[in-house]
Amino acid sequence: MGWVDTRRDHGQLVFIDLRDRAGITQVVFEATNATVHDLAKTLRSEFVIAATGKVRVRGEGLANPNLKTGEIEVVAESLTILSEAKTTPFPIENDTTTSEDLRLKYRYLDLRRPKLQENFRLRHKVNVAVRNAMDRSGFWEVETPILTKSTPEGARDYLVPSRLYHGSFYALPQSPQLFKQLLMISGFERYYQIVRCFRDEDLRADRQPEFTQVDIEMSFPSTEELFPIIEEMMVEVFALNGVKISTPIPRMSFEEAMEKYGSDKPDTRFDVFLQDFTEIFKKGEPGVFREMAEAGKTIRGFMAPGVSYSRKVLDDLTNYMKQMGAAGLAWVKPTSEGLSSAPVVKNAGAAAIDATLTQAGAKNGDMVFLMAGEKEPVLNLMGALRLELARREPSSTWSCSACGPKSRSCLKASLDTF
Repeated sequence: MGWVDTRRDHGQLVFIDLRDRAGITQVVFEATNATVHDLAKTLRSEFVIAATGKVRVRGEGLANPNLKTGEIEVVAESLTILSEAKTTPFPIENDTTTSEDLRLKYRYLDLRRPKLQENFRLRHKVNVAVRNAMDRSGFWEVETPILTKSTPEGARDYLVPSRLYHGSFYALPQSPQLFKQLLMISGFERYYQIVRCFRDEDLRADRQPEFTQVDIEMSFPSTEELFPIIEEMMVEVFALNGVKISTPIPRMSFEEAMEKYGSDKPDTRFDVFLQDFTEIFKKGEPGVFREMAEAGKTIRGFMAPGVSYSRKVLDDLTNYMKQMGAAGLAWVKPTSEGLSSAPVVKNAGAAAIDATLTQAGAKNGDMVFLMAGEKEPVLNLMGALRLELARREPSSTWSCSACGPKSRSCLKASLDTF
């Protein structure tokens, strides 16, 4: 039973690709069974049908390697049309160009697409993997109430008026914090939830008005006890998509992440690292960079390999960084014709520029970007610039441990999450 995905009428044979949650199965209607064969000719896309018959191996050379069931087919002996369908507003297929508004209007049709059904299957498998990993580590899964009292945690609560108690309200929990503390005090020393949370706040890339999180509580945990538990869960979850994670997972302190990547969630897939050039400019010619270095400010930057931007592109990058809150952006570009640099760097003198290029390891065809100011904002801004250049240079020689030194196909698709 399922939906008619496609119908192919070859006269004596009618082929139906029957779609259900498990995928596509080919059903064959032969002319020798005239009643069923004639009825099959009336089928249209998205008709719901029930067919019974015998499964057989397809003939030599007729297997379809693109289908999980491509080596077999069902020879129909009976056919029932359970529900007819009008022409759908858009095709039920993965590679659709239909606008999101139209797909959301007909969400029940959109969710029939195999790609979206696979998303739900994967989410289910992830939940199962989390539960299995937590169970092996001795955790109990405990449900906590959704309608509760207000426990503000930084965002506004969603309120639900009470029908029985006029003027009173329930609050939807931002997280089960109050109940977690109650359970800890009661001796539930290892507990977890795959829990729904509600926060009335402005949308962000990683935060919606309601979202699901894995919430874990332990009594008296040490770092060395906690990390292996989380790592085991991560290994099991990522294995669902064929990704193998080696343990122990590399660890990095907050200080190292900020110093090297300018982010507390660093993208480590390409080897472009922030560097400290403060001491170099303390010894440079009098100028803005030297004054800031002597005043206790920091001068940070990085070498961008295989990047040699025009002045227009550099101006665009400078404007981009100003929109991010920077006062400006300095750069040095060694070329076969000589050095080209921003005025603020040029004023530091040739010795400082040469020392900067040497420390950065820059050569012809590379660029060094620099910024001066207070340490925390400078690190954050340079970290943002590092990711912006990775977006702009999807085919550069920046290395990626997953794709190899000259192929960073994974980066462009996923950097926006950062």
